[in-house]
Amino acid sequence: MTMKKFELEKRKAEKLHNDLGAANAPARFGQAADKVLDKKEQRKLDQAKGLVPFACKLNQDLVKQLHEACATREVEMNDLLAELITQGLTK
Repeated sequence: MTMKKFELEKRKAEKLHNDLGAANAPARFGQAADKVLDKKEQRKLDQAKGLVPFACKLNQDLVKQLHEACATREVEMNDLLAELITQGLTK
């Protein structure tokens, strides 16, 4: 039985869709599930320390400077930002 060109292309598209879905499955299950638990635990630890999430939008050049400062000082971004904000507020 011969297939029409439309049916052949439709099956190719379905195969591609299924292959793409299968490729994403490991990221949703298995190891990724463990990372969600770690995030919850981290959130609980942060709350116990009195830390509150704070989001803001910064200029890309400023973010690059912050990353460079973290690398040179060998500190985490949260610690650097806390230090810089407290210095700015005390002036």
